Amino acid sequence: MNHRNLWASADHALNYLAFSDSIPHRTEGEAVLLELVPKNARCILDLGTGDGRLLSLLKIDRLRAKSIAVDFSPTMLEVARKRFADDITTEVVAHNLDDPLPTSLSKNGRFDAVVSSFAIHHLTHIRKKTLYAEIFDLLEPGGVFCNLEHVSSPTPTIHAYFRRAIGIENQPSIPI
Repeated sequence: MNHRNLWASADHALNYLAFSDSIPHRTEGEAVLLELVPKNARCILDLGTGDGRLLSLLKIDRLRAKSIAVDFSPTMLEVARKRFADDITTEVVAHNLDDPLPTSLSKNGRFDAVVSSFAIHHLTHIRKKTLYAEIFDLLEPGGVFCNLEHVSSPTPTIHAYFRRAIGIENQPSIPI
């Protein structure tokens, strides 16, 4: 089964949401990302928003920023829409990152920041490269792209070391 089918499953999405708050060192990574996105960002795009956690953190100090939250999981979209229901500056858009970004994303112009968290690693390497080019084309000059992500380890030994380093060596592997 591919990632598309897994994330379309409500059970898979809900299992991730139950686990996501306990991802080791996630808050440290989010803190760095929050520092890198300018406080005066006027327009933010969140790719693979999931439940909208990262975007909601960004909006704490960027209340007036227009933002677009993109995901394709029906379960995640439902949770994100509830999270942003009272925020008229945030639009939640259904789109699968396996496909080219829709031209409608740029209807408000370019973005000061494009962010993503634990989503892009699901894509093929070829799609990652084309997505990065699409992101570059959507950024304002001087805009930032911040991707909070884990990457594949080149060997099983290094992967085991990585799992020990973040404190999850005894936990089952959960595809995030």
